[in-house]
Amino acid sequence: MKILQLDKNHPLITEQLSAKGFSIEEDTTSSYEDILQKIGQFDGIILRSRIPIDKSLLLKGKNLKFVARVGAGMENIDVDLAKELNIGLINSPEGNRDSVAEHVVGMLLILMHRLFIAAQEVKHGIWKREENRGDELLGKTFGIIGYGNMGKAVARRLSGFGVKVIFHDVLPDLSDAFATQVSLETLQQEAEIISLHLPETPESHHLIDEAFISAMKKNFYLINTARGKHVKTAALKNALENGKIKGACLDVLEFEKPSFENIEHVNEDLKYLLNSEKVIVTPHIAGWTIQSKEKLAQVIVDKILAQFGGS
Repeated sequence: MKILQLDKNHPLITEQLSAKGFSIEEDTTSSYEDILQKIGQFDGIILRSRIPIDKSLLLKGKNLKFVARVGAGMENIDVDLAKELNIGLINSPEGNRDSVAEHVVGMLLILMHRLFIAAQEVKHGIWKREENRGDELLGKTFGIIGYGNMGKAVARRLSGFGVKVIFHDVLPDLSDAFATQVSLETLQQEAEIISLHLPETPESHHLIDEAFISAMKKNFYLINTARGKHVKTAALKNALENGKIKGACLDVLEFEKPSFENIEHVNEDLKYLLNSEKVIVTPHIAGWTIQSKEKLAQVIVDKILAQFGGS
């Protein structure tokens, strides 16, 4: 099988698949138009997010048997058409779930204990204690929306923090030793922290908006390491200003480019977030560790070999 790899990934993908008889062409620079012209030569695609796998590309890919994304989300791929064309879809959420879980807990602790702010102040000769009094996780109710690979990994990490973990998911009967499944209404009644771990779909677009925030009984912290468009930035800004949201940890932003390489534009609402002491923003790196780079790649290789073998 001839495979086109469109992004730079861990070299084990090329090494291991080549050793099994696959032909790998790495093209991490060609434009969408150039890829469109040659996609008909290939049996498979491996990518992260650089090129959209849309209707035009899938229809041109007459020989495509699979599209593999080194990551979790598949919103950059026309999934429905791929299924119609009997093109297999592969992703690797198992590869970076541990990285995401650690990032969630790390960002939250930094925010709640004002660690970054206090450290920067001391470096500039400012010594404030009362102003930097922290807020403990112990005893709080932590609500997770979306209980797949990422949500479950977060719940496991929280097991030693003395928090009550609840979650909401559209799939039934997912409760386990680490978290209890509840309705969205119950989660809004009880949660003091909310962490988002669901894919980008029409239903999840602006899930966190004025109505959702208003339905929350308690003032709360918000964490988003999933997709930026889950959160309506204007609503978040207003809730931070009036205190309904006590603080936000954002690894993703509503105005990110589809390739996640940067921000498309900065408006006044986003400027507020970027300048607020109540907000921590990181550049879409929650699943981006030394270990996850290798694990993501290995999961993809293992799944390709399980489905398509090799010599």
